[in-house]
Amino acid sequence: MRVIGRPDPVKPSLQKGEGWKKILPLALLCSAVLLLIVGGIFLSRRNDVTEPQDVEGDFFESILEGEKDTVAAVSLKEPLGDYSDSVKAYTEHIVRIVNDIEMDIYIPHNACPRLFVGTPGLQDKNVVFTTQAADIRADNGRITGAFVNAGEPLAWGLSKKGFCAIIDGKFTIGRSENSPLFEEATEKGGYFFRQYPLVDNGVMVENESKGKSVRKAICQRGEEIFVVMTKSQESFHDFSQALVDLGVDNAVYLVGSVSYGYFRDRYDHLAIIYNKLRGGYKYENHIQWVVNEKA
Repeated sequence: MRVIGRPDPVKPSLQKGEGWKKILPLALLCSAVLLLIVGGIFLSRRNDVTEPQDVEGDFFESILEGEKDTVAAVSLKEPLGDYSDSVKAYTEHIVRIVNDIEMDIYIPHNACPRLFVGTPGLQDKNVVFTTQAADIRADNGRITGAFVNAGEPLAWGLSKKGFCAIIDGKFTIGRSENSPLFEEATEKGGYFFRQYPLVDNGVMVENESKGKSVRKAICQRGEEIFVVMTKSQESFHDFSQALVDLGVDNAVYLVGSVSYGYFRDRYDHLAIIYNKLRGGYKYENHIQWVVNEKA
């Protein structure tokens, strides 16, 4: 029998709110899983990244700005020399270029500093470094400025405000019109001489001379004491600024130009810096580092 006009079956309709109640648990579950994934990614990235405040301030700024790399490295005062050998007396020679100025740096190791009056001979193997120290007047051949050699005063006066004192084997390099270290060096058998100041507590010192010459200085940088000499002719201003940028704390001038000097390296090889004497004056003087000698 065929029934005509019977309606199609009607799908049962959901009551209001029933659809939301059925999908809510699934939505909450998906949200929780998503939060766990995002949180895990965040924590892993945070553990892998070093926060800026954990880095040395000056060093971090230098990385960002790109122009303070040299200054930041110098501010850490990492030694310039190699101090792995604590026994052998020798001179380490390194070269640095600062502000386009190429400079020889001589760092004596395990040797005693002193002043020496006269012309040192090359045959003395106890000398690991020597170079001229205080200036000499051309008119009378006397030392310019105060000078004490092994407790004996040889010159007095304040022609230059920079000074270098060696007392009980320890260096003091500075700038002062009246330094008590002159008297102390006299009393304790030490050494003292005056020269042009170049760097005072990390600050460049201006000098009147505007000419150019091969420049040389004795420097204190942190705990290091060394001699710096330019390969080219430079003004006092440019040389002093280069020493500041090298990180030198205090420096005074040494006899410049192509003055006499030599050193011995770790292999006992003798190297002549310059072999020019300034007339063989009686009071020609040197700063030296020697083996087995009490300064």
